[in-house]
Amino acid sequence: MIGDGSLSQDLFADTSRSVPAPRSAGAVFTELPPERPPSSRQRDRRPVDRATRLIDLVVASLLLIVLAPVMLLIAVLVRATSPGPALFKQTRVGCRRQPFVMLKFRTMAANCGDDVHRDFVCRMLRGEDPRHDSGAGLYKLEDDQRVTPLGRFLRATSLDELPQLINVVRGDMALVGPRPALAWEVELFQPHHHERFMVKPGMTGLWQVSGRCRLTMSAALDLDVTYVRRRSLTFDLWILMKTIPAVLSRRATR
Repeated sequence: MIGDGSLSQDLFADTSRSVPAPRSAGAVFTELPPERPPSSRQRDRRPVDRATRLIDLVVASLLLIVLAPVMLLIAVLVRATSPGPALFKQTRVGCRRQPFVMLKFRTMAANCGDDVHRDFVCRMLRGEDPRHDSGAGLYKLEDDQRVTPLGRFLRATSLDELPQLINVVRGDMALVGPRPALAWEVELFQPHHHERFMVKPGMTGLWQVSGRCRLTMSAALDLDVTYVRRRSLTFDLWILMKTIPAVLSRRATR
């Protein structure tokens, strides 16, 4: 999911030794639970994992049933407006660095290369910012010629990500978690960013609702690590509540 909120520097107050705070963050949510020590995080993870998995399974299954007509319509429109399959399948790196196939509605022309996008993301991960003032997201180029007209609408509304509900039911993803990364992206991560692979990637997450278009790539990855360290059911619920207005606000600015 995509968002356009902001986050307080207070969120990083007790993690500054290992995870630097994003310089571009603002103030939205300051009362986060204190970070637990590593031993406590390890000990408490199983109950949270079991509860989260149950909620993910129930919610994702219900959403798939309710949204089935919408998803069927989108699939038909994708096939009707551009040659190629309705679904886009891509291997991503999940929990414990296990690969899985992530599903999305196809938003680009079929069989197009990813050289331009890979160069864009690599520059971001090296600390550059090729977005300038275009308003492009962290992982998506502005005015990407490979994107179809329907694809632009699906991206702006995040409807292209609805098939990831299937990934949630399968257990590859969660409703909330770090962004599912590509294998070549992982090779460019800093060592402390690999803590994000302790949990399943999510359809939405902390950085998606914390000023996505203003964050640097390193800051977004720092937020993934912060999420892992402060993860709880109440924190997940807060992120889910922030996701809908964040998506709507981003759509309104396009």
